Amino acid sequence: MAANLTVKYYLAEEQYRRAQTSDERLRRLEVMLQVIPKHKGTDHLQAAIRARIKEARAEVQAEHDAPKQGRTFRIPRQGAGTIVVIGGPNSGKSRIVSELTNADPEVADYPFTTREPFPAMMSCNDVLIQLVDTPPVSQTPIEPYLVNYVRTADLVVLAFDGSSDDAPDETLNVLEQFESRKTLLSQNTGYDEDDFTKLRVQTLLVVTRADDEDSEIRASYLKEIWPRDISAIDVELQDQNSCDALRSAIYDSLGLIRVYTKTPGKTAVYEEPFAIPTGSTVETLAERVHHDFVERLKFAKVWGCEGHDGQQVGRDHVLHDGDMVELHA
Repeated sequence: MAANLTVKYYLAEEQYRRAQTSDERLRRLEVMLQVIPKHKGTDHLQAAIRARIKEARAEVQAEHDAPKQGRTFRIPRQGAGTIVVIGGPNSGKSRIVSELTNADPEVADYPFTTREPFPAMMSCNDVLIQLVDTPPVSQTPIEPYLVNYVRTADLVVLAFDGSSDDAPDETLNVLEQFESRKTLLSQNTGYDEDDFTKLRVQTLLVVTRADDEDSEIRASYLKEIWPRDISAIDVELQDQNSCDALRSAIYDSLGLIRVYTKTPGKTAVYEEPFAIPTGSTVETLAERVHHDFVERLKFAKVWGCEGHDGQQVGRDHVLHDGDMVELHA
């Protein structure tokens, strides 16, 4: 029997995936159990959620009782999405962040330059997106905070040095280390239907120093030893057009539309858009404006590519990129 999960459930699941503390994960799981449709088609998933709730409660209690262990770095989410940049030593992670943002992370020719996560903001199509540079993944087991970063990311950028013969094996080590922690770098994001503890995270393989004559051979070898289907892009970070292409590829991977808002009676200004998922409705936009606004929303007027300018629509109206919306409560 089909699960026929609702939009409300998928939103709750997404909030759970983005939760950054045990307490928050527990609260999100409880919401998921509340909103999931109750029928035979979801019995397996309901059982999995109850099992995760039991585990989450144990985790919360253990954290409260035990002394803190390991390093922890809390980076608040900012912008329209959070992109976590990972890779092996000297893979070009910090250079990617440096070229795509106005930040100045330490970049050097020797490995392990990045010792702590480094956040920065990238601008693309009038939208700000958060990039987080991370310490390189080596043979040493990765720290729990880095696993959590990847599991809560909107997109993972996996850096691969196209000029290095060591890149395929070093990148395979990155992939296997995360997979051993039930985090699979994949084409799309979502929980495994048969094992709710396994999470696939959308990943973009970025081949740096792609002008090296053997870069394509090294990237092809990685696909042979790790035959998974993930998107890839070749970049040369010294070339501005190549950097712009990478910036656009990251933005496109997020699946966003830009929606502008105006106050009734005021002139429309196409600045500072809300970036919301493709397929979002007027109700979704109202939630982004303010969570209390949704209950008071009566209708909206929309100017854009669909329908007539100033057309009055309801909360279920699907918005499009570039729409100007006037919300009425």
